[in-house]
Amino acid sequence: MAIEIDGMTPLLQVFDMPTSLKFYCEVLGFEIVTTDGRPAPNCDWILLRLRDTALMLNTAYEGPRRPPSPEPRRVAAHEDTCLYFGCPDVDAAYQYLSGMGVKAQKPKVAAYGMKQLYVTDPDGYALCFQWKAA
Repeated sequence: MAIEIDGMTPLLQVFDMPTSLKFYCEVLGFEIVTTDGRPAPNCDWILLRLRDTALMLNTAYEGPRRPPSPEPRRVAAHEDTCLYFGCPDVDAAYQYLSGMGVKAQKPKVAAYGMKQLYVTDPDGYALCFQWKAA
């Protein structure tokens, strides 16, 4: 018998929490659920929620250990990560995100029948908004 699993909450390591929160909250519409005890956006860990979707962000560097800019090797590894969001109206998402100044590729239908829209977040993580093509 398999274990019972009810949901999943990814954790992304981010370079700059205020920049990430602006993207995830102001652009995508996530809301802050809780932090590490310090007020947002000056926290090192935060739990976000958008309807039934939860996401955790954690700063890759705390306090004085943070370099002046992201380390290229670390950011390059983010290309291996993609979060897929169920999005019933991919075309409307494209229009909305483009209007918000997000660089988005026009939606395409994948060979397996999903209409998909790809963008990257401020840390270089890929986000895909998808739904079964009509």
